[in-house]
Amino acid sequence: MSAMGKYFKLAVGILTVTLVGFIFFMSMRPTALEEGDLRSWRGTGESRRVAAVEILTGSAENLGLMVACIDRVAALPDSYKMKVRDAAALCAAGIALRENAK
Repeated sequence: MSAMGKYFKLAVGILTVTLVGFIFFMSMRPTALEEGDLRSWRGTGESRRVAAVEILTGSAENLGLMVACIDRVAALPDSYKMKVRDAAALCAAGIALRENAK
């Protein structure tokens, strides 16, 4: 019974350390979509995406176009490291150029 108790204590200790590590790393992730990367962008809903674009741009103009543009940037290979704010700035510059060309 003594060996069984030692293994039980060892298993509980390992599970505790694993749980604490998991909670620590989950708390380190950015919660705001505006500060996250495009990996987090792809995993969120449409309403949260629209709200993030509205916060980043500061206006309600071209929200659908901006969301679609950031979706396209997020679909590019190796774009998961790019920040959402950088992709939004890139898309806003593209939309401004498109409007000025008309």
